[in-house]
Amino acid sequence: MSQKILAAVIFDMDGVLIDSEPSWQAAEFNVLSQLGLTISLEEMVQTTGLRIDQVVEFWYQRQPWDNYDNQATADAIVDKVAADILTNGKAMKGVIQALDTCKNRGLKIGLATSSSSPLIDAVMQKLDIRAYFDAICSAESLTFGKPHPEVYLNCAQALDIPPTSCLAIEDSFNGLIAARAANMRSAVIPAPHEAKQPRWAAANCQLSDLTELESYLALI
Repeated sequence: MSQKILAAVIFDMDGVLIDSEPSWQAAEFNVLSQLGLTISLEEMVQTTGLRIDQVVEFWYQRQPWDNYDNQATADAIVDKVAADILTNGKAMKGVIQALDTCKNRGLKIGLATSSSSPLIDAVMQKLDIRAYFDAICSAESLTFGKPHPEVYLNCAQALDIPPTSCLAIEDSFNGLIAARAANMRSAVIPAPHEAKQPRWAAANCQLSDLTELESYLALI
């Protein structure tokens, strides 16, 4: 990988900036269960990092239901997640510290998420962090979401920074694949119960939380 000088940090949102995975899992479980699916919360981790329409399609292919309407099902899930974030959303450990570190180092800051605009708005409002971001990109209207790299490439372009000069911060393997495919440096912050899985070796580094970002940036 090119060792060009780092010029930007691009954050994933869910599970990196905000502890939204429980909200997603609860909303998906609630909506899909009402459609008649037999699914466990443990099985929900299979779709972490995917765009919501991909999640709905994933489960429909495995347990088809009558009157399939991907958009309506996706919207129902997103509405529940957004409402829960605005009420109960909590920042992941070290978010403000990490964003301040990037600003203080003169790095541009981007957001590359699979989540839709209503979710982005809910998170930015709840955490009051929109002013930090130089570019915000969603995969919601792209042909492919993560693990396809397009949302990362779009964000690098919006920042006017070459992908090889960007560091992507992810929590999911699908997101990590997207970042690597975009030819970016990658830092992964997996959920604690997944932290010892060997697949995270695909990242340039593994962090416990965002408080460790400053130390890692000092090494680049």
